[in-house]
Amino acid sequence: MTTRYITTPIYYLNGEPHLGHVYTTVAADVLARYWRLAGARVKFLTGTDEHGQKVAQAAEAAGENPKAYADKMVALFLEMTEKINASYDVFLRTTEERHHLAAQALWKKLEDAGQIYQSTYAGWYAVRDEAYYEESEIVEGRAPTGAPVEWMEEASYFFRLSAWERPLLDYYEAHPQAIAPIGRRNEVLSFIKGGLRDLSISRTKFDWGVAVPGDPHHVMYVWIDALTNYITALGYPDVDGEEFQEFWPESLHLLGKDILRFHAVYWPAFLMAADIPPPKRIFSHGWWTHDGEKMSKSLGNVVDPFALIDTYGLDSLRYFLMREVPFGQDGNFSEDALIQRINSDLANDLGNLAQRVLSFAYKNGGGQISSPEEFSREDRELLAKAAHLHEILHNDMDSQALQAYCRHIWDVVGEANRYVDVQKPWSLKKSSDPQDLVRMGTVLYVLMEVIRHVAIYTQPLMPEASAKILDQLGQSERTFEALKTPLKAGTPLSEPFPVFPRIA
Repeated sequence: MTTRYITTPIYYLNGEPHLGHVYTTVAADVLARYWRLAGARVKFLTGTDEHGQKVAQAAEAAGENPKAYADKMVALFLEMTEKINASYDVFLRTTEERHHLAAQALWKKLEDAGQIYQSTYAGWYAVRDEAYYEESEIVEGRAPTGAPVEWMEEASYFFRLSAWERPLLDYYEAHPQAIAPIGRRNEVLSFIKGGLRDLSISRTKFDWGVAVPGDPHHVMYVWIDALTNYITALGYPDVDGEEFQEFWPESLHLLGKDILRFHAVYWPAFLMAADIPPPKRIFSHGWWTHDGEKMSKSLGNVVDPFALIDTYGLDSLRYFLMREVPFGQDGNFSEDALIQRINSDLANDLGNLAQRVLSFAYKNGGGQISSPEEFSREDRELLAKAAHLHEILHNDMDSQALQAYCRHIWDVVGEANRYVDVQKPWSLKKSSDPQDLVRMGTVLYVLMEVIRHVAIYTQPLMPEASAKILDQLGQSERTFEALKTPLKAGTPLSEPFPVFPRIA
C-alpha cells in the first residue's frame, strides 16, 4: 500500500495562531485528505514547539511559569486545528515525555558518533528567530530577518556541521526533488556552498528545554529539540519499528520559507550523522502580505483567519488559500479578492452548475438519476475530461501543485457549464418529440456524472461543501475508487439546495 507522511512545522508558542499557521495546516490537510481518498495510508503530523528562550521570555512577561504559559497557548493551536477542520493524526507537543526521550536519544546517537564536542560560543544570536548569525549576515545591528541580535558568549556543545557540507551537496545533487520549489533549492545550495561552520546546540542561560544527557546545566538548542519531533511521532529511537519503517521514507515537510535553513541544512545533517536518511521532500511555501504590505501588529493589518471563517465560511477560505496563489510563491491577501473568488469560482461556476442541474433533474427526472441512452460525441468528450482528471490531479498532488489542482478541476466545471448551455435540457423538456425527452435524460446523466467527479475531487479542499453536493446526488461511496464504477441510474436524489451563497 502507498504511504504518505505529511508534516507541518510544529508551531512556536510566542504568539497566537495567525493566517500563516492556517495556510500551512490547510495545505497539509488538503494533501492528507487527497491521499487517503486515493487509498494511501497517511500519517499527518502537526503540533507545537514549546521550548526555547523566546517562550521562556513570553511566559515571564505574562507572569506565568513556562509550562502553564505553554498549556494556555497550546489550547489556542488545538482550537485552530479544529476550527479549520484539519484531519491530523498526531498533534505532538515538545513538552511530552516521549519527545524528551527521542531528542535525548538523537543527541546520544550524535555524541556516540563523535559529532558533538564542547567549547565556548561567542557570536550573534536572535532570540526572536532562535537562530545564530554570522558577522557577515548582520545589517545595521539586525539579522537578515530584521530581528534584533545580541552578542552572546557562553559554554556550549557544538555539532560538527562543517563536516557535512560535502555530504549535503552530494545528497541534493543526487536527489534534485528533495527541496522545492526550485528557487528554494537554489537558496539552500548557495548557503551550503558559502561554507558551513559548526553549530552551537546547547544553552546555559535558561533552563526551559530538553536537558542535555549527562549534563543538566545545558539545555538543547531549541532547533535540535524541535526538529526531532518529526521522528518522535514515528516512535524514534525505534528506527526498526513498523511506523518508522513505513512512513519515514515517504516524509514530506511543509514549511514557510523563513525556517528553510533549519529544515534543509541543519536537520538533514543531524539525520545523516545519526545514520537516518534525510526527509524525502521539503516544500517551502511563501508568505502572505495584506493589501500589499507585510502583516505586522504595529501596522494593525494582521488578518484574523477566524473572523474570515465566521464571515465567509470555512470551505470558502480553504479554497481561496489554495487557489489564489501558486503554492511556493508569496501571495497578497485582500478581502475583495476573497469575495471575488467566492462569487466567481464557488457561487457562479461550481455552485450554479450543481444547483441548476440537480434542481432540474430533481423536478423533471422523477427525483432520481436518469438512465442514459447512446452518448453523443459531446457527451463522450465531457465524460472523458472528467475521467482524465484522475491522472492530472494525481500529478498535481505528487508535486504539491495545489493551485494547479484547483485550476484543473475548475477547467472541467467550465466545460460542464458550457455543455449545459449548448445542450439546453430545459428546451428538450419542452419538446413534444419523445426522443428529446430521452436525450434530456442522457444530458442530465452526463452532467450528474461530471458533478460527482468534481465533488469527489473537491473533498480535500472543501470537505463540508463537497459532502453536501454528494448528499444531493445520493452518493455514499466517495473515494476515488468509486469513480471507476459509472454513476448508477435510478439512485434517488435528495432535494437540492444552494451550497455556495453569493456574497452581496
